[in-house]
Amino acid sequence: MTVIILLAVIWAIVAIVGFAFKGLLWLAIVGIVLFVGTVTIGITRRVINRSQRR
Repeated sequence: MTVIILLAVIWAIVAIVGFAFKGLLWLAIVGIVLFVGTVTIGITRRVINRSQRR
């Protein structure tokens, strides 16, 4: 779970840097896509782990 949180923070920082510099808008888009993907994977794994424990 720590890795997922770390990756989400890194992608958020990448997105912010991309928005801060006009020439790096593509970096912001990549950062947002990776952030959403990481959060989705983290939530999915958490739900699957909870259902397997029961």
